[in-house]
Formats: sequence, C-alpha cells, structure tokens
Amino acid sequence: MASIAKRSRDKGKKNKPYWIEYVDADGKRAFAKGFTDKGLTEQLAAKLENEVMLRKRGMIDPAQERLLAIRQLPIQESLAAFERSMDNTTPKHQKLTMTRVRRLVGDVKTIGELDAEKVEEALKEIRRADDLGARTYNHYLQAIDEFGKWLVATKRMPSNPVAGIERLNSETDIRHKRRALTPEEVSRLVESARRSGEVVQGYEGELRARAYLTSFFTGLRRQELGSLTPRSFRLDDAQPILKVAAACSKHRREDTLPMHPELVDMVREWVRDLGPDDLLFPRIERKKTWYMVKKDLERIGIPYETHEGIADFHAAGRHSHITGLLRDGATLVEARQLARHADVRMTMKYTHIGLQDQADALAGLPYPKTCTNADWPGIGRVSGGVLGQKVSADVSRGDREG
Repeated sequence: MASIAKRSRDKGKKNKPYWIEYVDADGKRAFAKGFTDKGLTEQLAAKLENEVMLRKRGMIDPAQERLLAIRQLPIQESLAAFERSMDNTTPKHQKLTMTRVRRLVGDVKTIGELDAEKVEEALKEIRRADDLGARTYNHYLQAIDEFGKWLVATKRMPSNPVAGIERLNSETDIRHKRRALTPEEVSRLVESARRSGEVVQGYEGELRARAYLTSFFTGLRRQELGSLTPRSFRLDDAQPILKVAAACSKHRREDTLPMHPELVDMVREWVRDLGPDDLLFPRIERKKTWYMVKKDLERIGIPYETHEGIADFHAAGRHSHITGLLRDGATLVEARQLARHADVRMTMKYTHIGLQDQADALAGLPYPKTCTNADWPGIGRVSGGVLGQKVSADVSRGDREG
C-alpha cells in the first residue's frame, strides 16, 4: 500500500505538497510528488498503485510508456544531442544542417509536436521570405529528414515524423548554373593570372595560376585544395599520387588520387622551397575565388557568364575537370571514381556536353561498310529482305504483311 505524508520540514504548513511513497513494478521503493490537498494526493496514489498492478500483469507496454515520456521532452534537448552526433562531419556541414533544422522546427516545443505538416508550412514560409531556389529548398528538407531519421535510430520516435514531404524539381529552377571551360580557355585563364601583375583576394598572379591548374588537373574542391601540403604528395612513386585528408574530404575519408604527369613536374617545383607542413594554397577556402576567376577571365575577353552558365572557380576547376575527362574518352565509371562521387547521377550533373560535342561523337560513328545502298530494301517494298536476303515469291500476301 502507498503511504502519504508531508516531509518533516513541511509538517503543519498548508501550502506544502504531500509526497507518495510506493513500490514500483520492479519491487523498488519509489516516490512521487502529490498535491497540497490530501484527498487529491490519495487519488494520485491509487492511480500509481493501479499502474504498478497493470505493469506486473503485462497490460502496460514499457516501451510505449518510454516513447510517450520522450515525446514530452523539450525538443531543444534532442536538437543538442543531434548536433553532437554530427561531430564526425565537417564543421561547415554541421553548422549549416543545424541552422536549417532549427529554422524549420520554429516554435515546436516537444518532439511529439513535430510533424510533416508543420515542417512543410514552415518551409514554405522560409521560401517566400528568402526566395529560396528549388535546390536550397530540397537541402532544407534533407536536413530535417536527417534529424527525423536520427530520432528513429536513437529510439526517440517509432517513425520519421517528417517523412513524406515532396521535394521540388531542381532542374526547373537552377539559380547558379555553371559551365565548363575548355582546356584552351583554362590555359588562357592561367596565363592571364600570371601576367596580370595584380593581387586579388590576397593571391598574387602566380599563386592564382597554380590554384587554377591544380583544380583543373585534380578536380579537388576548395577546402580540399586548402589542405594540401608537401606531405600530401608522393611524387617519386611509380604512379605519383596525392592524398586528401579525411578531415577535409567531403565524405570524411582519406582519398588517394593519381596525378597527371604535367602536374607532377609542376608540384615538384612548387614544393621545393616549402616546409613539409606549409600550405600550398593558404586559406583558399575563405577566399572569394569566384572573384579571382572573374577578374582573370575578363582581362582576356572571356565572359564570366553566358547563356550556358557562370564560370566560377568550381566550374573552371572541378566541372571542367570532369567534363574534360569524358571528352577525352574516359568512361562514366572512371569519371565518377576520379570525382569521388557515390552516385553516377551526381557525376552527370558536372558533365557539360554541348551540341558540338554531340556532333563530334556522331561523326565518329563507324559506317557499316559491308552494306551498300543496294542491299537495303526500299520502304514499302516486299521484294527485298533483311540485310539483302530476297523474300520468296510464293510467300502469301498475309504472311508478307505479317
């Protein structure tokens, strides 16, 4: 039986609550705070005893009870735990994801209040206010979906509360369409930087030229370029390679890439006067590299933006690298592996094959020289067969039509 009493220091005080002492379903002594009214406290004690009895008889599911309790917890506690779970990702990804998730959560107080309808309404409001493109809209959904899946994985929710929100077609709303540069244009860009005599974003012309060349020959992203030191290269191996540290790689694992022969000779010269841990491109991830490229392109009369898209640093380097691989005969699988994409569909987004490329490919289609025009039957004629074989004269009209 449960017992009801006030604490020793509260006896005789009317505004102090009663406390309930009882034995829980595991046989352990437990306490619960009651009310200042003794009668109400007795009712609560009876309710607690009844629940203990139901648990002992298996009529209350402890797992369901735990989920119910978690649903009442402040959502900020779960957001903080979710943020800690992303410690193995890049700081940029962690910050961006949490910013988006917190904006979508908005005024939601507990996990139990979070649902797809509220998130979708919040996202539509953010899209109107910030004029979000379809791609950014989908990135917001991806962030909140990560949070929902984490709630399920950590057994905080039985199912993803934000699943089912439809994504937009990003192909119909491209805000930053990029175009690839040809090798000739990249060469002119490099020479423009070298001969400029200007310092742009703290980078002298020679250093900008080296960054353009390294990005084009490797396809590395800005942050990956910013991590390169002489230790990143193994120039004397039979097949020279470079390594991208896991902390700087987008997918958080060390990457090993073969090096272009021309780049090997250039890097050997560049690192000659550097210490083992000196950066080749200091703080490039913090530079406005798009502005560097724009200035160096404008100097030689190549437009930064055309109807095909913009030629920023990412386009002049990584996009041009992947497109160049395919133009030079690499297979799509090889290009995907060199680009370090998990899905070949992502590689296709970096491939800029124009009408002239298609025409060149079509011109290379071999002509079937074993066949002549006389070998092919005219349209609607029955006398000619397939690949020059004659149709027998006694074939019935119905068979021929068939």
